[in-house]
Amino acid sequence: MLNFELNRTLFGEVDFDRIRTEGIKYIGSKEKIIPYILRVIYRLKPKVVFDGFSGTTRVSQALAKMGYKVISNDIAVWSKTFATCYLLNKKDKGYYQEMINYLNNLPPKFGWFSKHYGGDPSKGEAKKPWQIHNTMKLDAIREEIDKIAVDEVEKSVLLTSLILALDKVDNTIGHFSAYLKDWAPRSYKEMVLKVPSLIITDAEHEVYQEDIFNLLPFIEADVAYYDPPYGSNNDKMPPSRVRYQAYYHIWTTIIKNDKPKLFGSALRRWDSSDKISYSPFEDFRKNESGKFIALEAIEKLISETKAKYIVFSYSSMGRVPFQELVETFAKYAKILEIQKINYKKNVMTYMRWTNEWIKEKDEPNIEYLFLLKK
Repeated sequence: MLNFELNRTLFGEVDFDRIRTEGIKYIGSKEKIIPYILRVIYRLKPKVVFDGFSGTTRVSQALAKMGYKVISNDIAVWSKTFATCYLLNKKDKGYYQEMINYLNNLPPKFGWFSKHYGGDPSKGEAKKPWQIHNTMKLDAIREEIDKIAVDEVEKSVLLTSLILALDKVDNTIGHFSAYLKDWAPRSYKEMVLKVPSLIITDAEHEVYQEDIFNLLPFIEADVAYYDPPYGSNNDKMPPSRVRYQAYYHIWTTIIKNDKPKLFGSALRRWDSSDKISYSPFEDFRKNESGKFIALEAIEKLISETKAKYIVFSYSSMGRVPFQELVETFAKYAKILEIQKINYKKNVMTYMRWTNEWIKEKDEPNIEYLFLLKK
C-alpha cells in the first residue's frame, strides 16, 4: 500500500514524468532522466530492484513510489541517511511536524560549524559555504537532533530535513570543494526545515552503506540499476580518485557530527583526502596493460551481479570510452537495448544493439541507458 497515488495519463498508463523526488544539488544527478529509467524498468515487471550507487537516492525514491521493493546502497553515510528517511520510515508527516517546528524555533548558537563554515557579509567575509546566521541555526539544530530523535529512522528524517534546508541557502556551485567569492542571493535567506516528502509503503525496503563488491554476494534482485561515480574524461580537470567524497564532505560531517580534523582551503574533512579514501570507479589511471582501472571495476561489477537484468547509466563525460564499455558488457550479458538521451535538447534515440554501436562516438552531455540481460 502506498501513501499516495501514481499519476496516470488519459490512457491509464503511469505518467513517469510526474513522479517527484527530492534531493540536494549533486554532480551527475539522474533527476532529469528518471522517467527514462523508470520506463525501462517498468517493462521488466520486477518485484525487487537493487540501486547499487544510490547517491541522493532520487532513483530509489522513484522506484519505491512505483511499488517495488528497493534495496538501496551507497558508500556515503549521508546517502544512507537519505535512504533510511525515504525507504524505512513508517510514520506520517504529522508525526514529524511538531519536531520540525521545535527545531526551527531554537535560538541560534555559535559552535563548531559556525567557526569553520560560516561567513559574515557585514564584515566583508565570503568564500564560505553559508552565511553565519544559518550556520548558527545549524549548530543549534544539529546538537538538538541527537537529543530528540528516539531511533535511527527518526534521526535520519530530521537530518535529511536539515540537509535539504541547508542546500537551499548555500554559497556554492553545487559541491563543497570551493565556494563562491561573492555571496549567492540565496545565501541571505533564512534556513527553514520542512518535513521531507515521506514515502510510506508496505514494502520491506533494505538500506546499506557498503562497498558494492562486499555486498554483491548477498544481493538477489530482479533488476539492478547502476550509476557508478566514474571519473571525468575532461583532461583539463585535475583528476581526483575520491571526487564524491571530496565534493560532499560537509554532508558527511553533519551526519556524523564528529568535528573532524580539516585541511585545505575548502576545509575538507581529513578522511576525504586522496590518500585515505579510494574508489576504483573514479580512478583516472590505466593499468599496466593499458586498460582503464575504472573499466576493470565495471567489468567486475557486471560479472558478479546476480540480477536477471541490469540497467546501467553512463555519461558521455565519463572517463571510460563508450566502445570499450559496450565490449565489456557484451562479455557478460546480452545487450538488449541502448537509449541515447540528450535531455538538454529533449532528444532520445532508441536502438537495439548491433556492431554499429561499437563505432558510436561520444558527444558532450549525452546520457546512455543500457539494458542488459545476464
